[in-house]
Amino acid sequence: MSKERRLPISIKELLAAREPRPNVLVQGWVRTRRDSRDFSFLEINDGSILGNLQVVVAANSKGYSALKEARLGAAVSVYGDLKESLGQGQKWELGASELVIVGQSDSDYPLQKKRHTDEYLREIAHLRPRTNKYGAAFRLRSEAALAIHDFFRAKGFFYVHAPIITGSDAEGAGEMFQVTTLKEFSDPAFKNDFFGHYAALTVSGQLEAELLALALGKVYTFAPAFRAENSNTARHAAEFWMVEPEMAFADLAADMELAESLVKTVAKEVIERRAQDVGLFNQFVEPGLEARLRVLIEADYPKVQYREAIKILTKANKRFEFSPTFGADLATEHEKFLAEEYFLGPVFVYDYPKTLKPFYMRLNDDQETVAAMDLLVPKAGELIGGSQREERLDVLTARLTELGLKADSYWWYLDSRRWGSAPHAGFGLGFERLIMTLTGIANIRDAIPFPRTPKTLAF
Repeated sequence: MSKERRLPISIKELLAAREPRPNVLVQGWVRTRRDSRDFSFLEINDGSILGNLQVVVAANSKGYSALKEARLGAAVSVYGDLKESLGQGQKWELGASELVIVGQSDSDYPLQKKRHTDEYLREIAHLRPRTNKYGAAFRLRSEAALAIHDFFRAKGFFYVHAPIITGSDAEGAGEMFQVTTLKEFSDPAFKNDFFGHYAALTVSGQLEAELLALALGKVYTFAPAFRAENSNTARHAAEFWMVEPEMAFADLAADMELAESLVKTVAKEVIERRAQDVGLFNQFVEPGLEARLRVLIEADYPKVQYREAIKILTKANKRFEFSPTFGADLATEHEKFLAEEYFLGPVFVYDYPKTLKPFYMRLNDDQETVAAMDLLVPKAGELIGGSQREERLDVLTARLTELGLKADSYWWYLDSRRWGSAPHAGFGLGFERLIMTLTGIANIRDAIPFPRTPKTLAF
């Protein structure tokens, strides 16, 4: 193509055009092709939008001879005029005057016209973004991430970065990926290791975010987290993304208010800005998705204490696999019953028994529960988990001892309670679970471009 030609225009922009446009350049990948005696019709997609642009290549046009190489999946550049289409179901088409094959596609291109299962597409995760479903999912994921940043910026939060490599376990669970340069694990003291200390990939940036909140007031992290949990459920992955705000001078009520506002705002932004993509999921993945998202946006989220939630579950005319009892964590089936059948929408469960929660959650006056909350939503179950943090040094130290954790490992965290401690609160939102909530996607492996799960690490 001649050097004087202009930069390519996105298919999203062309499909939204109000009038014909001459001399435009489009670049993308061939989705479909059909040939007649005098014309060939290509459907081109460039990833900017769900819809394709039909390209009409006449037999007398420059580059027509290259059409034999324009197989499905090939990357092409097409130059021509955008004009009104005579075909049904489309407003515009591109009359090609020149076509160039930029990148050829082999004849065994895996994504042919037939629909493929999610399981098969996970095996070719490097290609699945070219399908309608996954292209829509990852565009929507991008929109949701931007909406999160916009939300916190508008509320005066600072975006901060916590370490990916850490020497402490925020959850106290011990299910962490160890980071080491040692070829043999024969040095229990780690004296010869890179850091000279035990190191692991972080499970959460919360503890570090707390320190920054006690200086900057309101902060949030948005970063990957890692858990070496050998779980193959539809809701767990070894690598995932977490959104973790922390607020100084805030209690549990403020924490729940922020969580509700965040979810409503992001859902509203996604529906408005990615309506076509949401429509695809509403039609093909979860019929009724748009109505469920309206509830997510418009409803007032009820709040119920854990103790009351157990009573509701116990009295429910429903047989659960795991019996709901006080002191036991809520199972997925319990979370879904509360959100999907009892409250018919999002619900906060708060004031959990201290035996179920980490050391950093504020002990309530009853000495039995902590000021913790979970936001349960239909489909995804637990979407957000948070708490008011324990700001009292003596109580925090006692909790570490009670749980068998070494105070020396958290000396820096305890220091924050020595000099200017203040009540503060925060939560963690699982970003992939948010994408599942917004799309109806049932498996976390399909809410992230390149999933990391037990025994699967293709690249």
